[in-house]
Amino acid sequence: MRRIELAGTQVPVIGQGTWRMGEDERQRTREVAALREGLDLGLSLIDTAEMYGEGGAEQVVGEAIAGRRDEVFLVSKVYPHNASVEGVQAACERSLKRLGCERIDLYLLHWRGRYPLAETVEGFERLREQGKIGAWGVSNFDLDDLLELDQPACRTNQVLYNLEARGVEYDLLPWQQRAGMPLMAYCPLSQAGALLHEPVLRQVAERHGAAPAQIALAW
Repeated sequence: MRRIELAGTQVPVIGQGTWRMGEDERQRTREVAALREGLDLGLSLIDTAEMYGEGGAEQVVGEAIAGRRDEVFLVSKVYPHNASVEGVQAACERSLKRLGCERIDLYLLHWRGRYPLAETVEGFERLREQGKIGAWGVSNFDLDDLLELDQPACRTNQVLYNLEARGVEYDLLPWQQRAGMPLMAYCPLSQAGALLHEPVLRQVAERHGAAPAQIALAW
């Protein structure tokens, strides 16, 4: 699988998301097994958040990576209402406990909230100096948000991007490319809904002897 550099580390271009995991204890064994299978296949980037299952997803991830932490590039996110200097510290420590590890490789602000960005950045930098995170970034920021942030230390912006949702191509993606800031796409399959049944996508997939999902990801 092709790899790219993210926060100073070579990672696969496709990672594993964990939204909706950790919400139903009856599914936990299957969720853990799915993440472990992904690791076996080389999907070493795992993305989670304290919001997912109100910490439940991080617990699932922690179980899945137990004994394999060195194989994983771990991404998590802080709630905006926890994004004060002290709030970021406390939230990160809770996430680390649920994940069962000592460091999150990339820690993101999930979306903008009421706290000034400078305060959140100060909290992130303290965590980085303490070795509790390797780097930090943001999620769901538009171009105006990034311009206001004005922080070269911001390593990525994670946003909605797929064949059905291409708004970032107008100004956000070009700006990030010029700035050398990787854009991390979430929901690249549009939650595997109607997109995968689009006639054109299915025709392209058939022509290449591939599944529609493979074409959507390759795009």
